[in-house]
Amino acid sequence: MPDRYDLPAGFRWGAATAAYQIEGAVGEDGRGPSVWDTFVARPGAVRDGHTGAVACDHYHRYPEDIELMRGLGLDAYRFSVAWPRIQPTGSGPANPAGLAFYDRLVDALLAAGITPLPTLFHWDLPQALEDTGGWLERDTAYRFAEYAAVMADRLGDRVPEWITLNEPFVHTVYGYALGIHAPGRTLMLESLPTAHHQLLGHGLAAAALHERGLRVQLTNNLTPVRPAGPAEADRAAAAAYDALHNRLFTDPVLLGRYPDLSAFGVPDDLYGAVRPGDLDLIAGTALDGLGVNYYNPTAIAAPTDPGLPFTQAEIEDVPRTAFGWPVVPDGLRELLVGLRERYGAALPPVTITENGCSVDDKPSADGTVDDQPRIDYLAGHLDAVAAAVAEGVDVRGYFTWSLIDNFEWAEGYHQRFGLVHVDFETQRRTPKASYAWYRDLISGHRAQHER
Repeated sequence: MPDRYDLPAGFRWGAATAAYQIEGAVGEDGRGPSVWDTFVARPGAVRDGHTGAVACDHYHRYPEDIELMRGLGLDAYRFSVAWPRIQPTGSGPANPAGLAFYDRLVDALLAAGITPLPTLFHWDLPQALEDTGGWLERDTAYRFAEYAAVMADRLGDRVPEWITLNEPFVHTVYGYALGIHAPGRTLMLESLPTAHHQLLGHGLAAAALHERGLRVQLTNNLTPVRPAGPAEADRAAAAAYDALHNRLFTDPVLLGRYPDLSAFGVPDDLYGAVRPGDLDLIAGTALDGLGVNYYNPTAIAAPTDPGLPFTQAEIEDVPRTAFGWPVVPDGLRELLVGLRERYGAALPPVTITENGCSVDDKPSADGTVDDQPRIDYLAGHLDAVAAAVAEGVDVRGYFTWSLIDNFEWAEGYHQRFGLVHVDFETQRRTPKASYAWYRDLISGHRAQHER
């Protein structure tokens, strides 16, 4: 069986973060409020009332974090740009101090030999745009394209490749349907216009980036969907969930159409959001790459609630992360091979833009952090990537989530995903055992291909 050392020469090794989860400095240098600044202020919205106001203080400590990246030997670093830092109200002239921060970050990365891979939107919408409807409003897609052009004009001379959106499925469902994430709306299926407007924003932004000679990816959280049992009702429910979670955000950009959502009773125009020509625009600017974030497969059973055509089931008899998520490395191979089978020649090169796990790891008395479960998790999933490559899937790189422990959204600081432990009181960074393992894997893979 192939393993992680069999990944091809030139395979890109990286790590990922997101602005609100690490930057802090939410009130500095002209940054405007985001939906997450508003959401964390709601009593009970985030566990123990934690906020991203300071987070990892990366805004001030990025040189230290880049040294950690250099120590790993990373090829690339995936980060997100805080839209409210660039346009505090989501439109209008750019904030010079915000642009200057990302100038400094990009230049420091390049000086360390690390390629920057920015994500333009990782859920921190300027609050001013949410006040006028957020992603429920079509206008937000046009504001997003303007913001993308601002960033491309400033950094495009040094940053050749961009990701438009991170996990639009999660933002739609957690942010607008269920209210678990910012902006905390509970619209259920009537949240679906936000899916279309995010995709429209992607298409408009991708066109602006391509006009400037830049490459474009779109990243989504994808999951292989498994029927919980052999019954036809379970298989039908799994197909409905697959259409919502996976195909809703991939079919339009690769095939130029939405999947069949009739099981949900949703109109074809997603409650009036889809207009003539939109799908041509969304699919017309071809992706240069598809970003895949993978954490676990999903088991689906026949519905028990008349409001939805599926019920989520448990995956039994597998290990679990500290977050309670099932650990199924072969699910990543299954997902990647399934993408190739579904989309064929329409599937662009794939990058694993997030993969990682939460571990309840703490520094020991000697100051070291033993996170062997994370090492086992990463090793198993990288072997799954190698297996998918051996089956013919064009996978170009792997970014582990995350470089450092950070603010984990509604869980606050209770879930640790980092290769580097962060003491959130002192901001002390301590590389974990997984940091050394990943460093040695990267150097070993390179050495194998230099022979």
